[in-house]
Amino acid sequence: MRATAAPSPAQELAQIRAEIARLRAREADLSEIVQRDTALPKVAAMHKADLVTRRERVFDPRLLPADIRLDPAYSREKVTRVLRTGPASGADPGPAPEATARTKPRTRFLASL
Repeated sequence: MRATAAPSPAQELAQIRAEIARLRAREADLSEIVQRDTALPKVAAMHKADLVTRRERVFDPRLLPADIRLDPAYSREKVTRVLRTGPASGADPGPAPEATARTKPRTRFLASL
């Protein structure tokens, strides 16, 4: 009997992310079916599906005057690290677009602009 080698962390991470994507797509399909088909029962032996409508007020910085939105005194720089997975290749793709310098700092406050 020969033991199979465990996948590398990068390979396992890519496989897990692919499975998560597949499950999210299936969740979206099932959610659409439950919401669209009113004749389907919404209660099963162990679970039920309730469609709830919520209304809330949200802050939209795009509605602020431009002189406030573009004033650097109201923004800060935020640095994040993103672990990307993809097929291995011999060529170095260079820095990701998010890793390059930005002309304007983006913050959570101005992220939607």
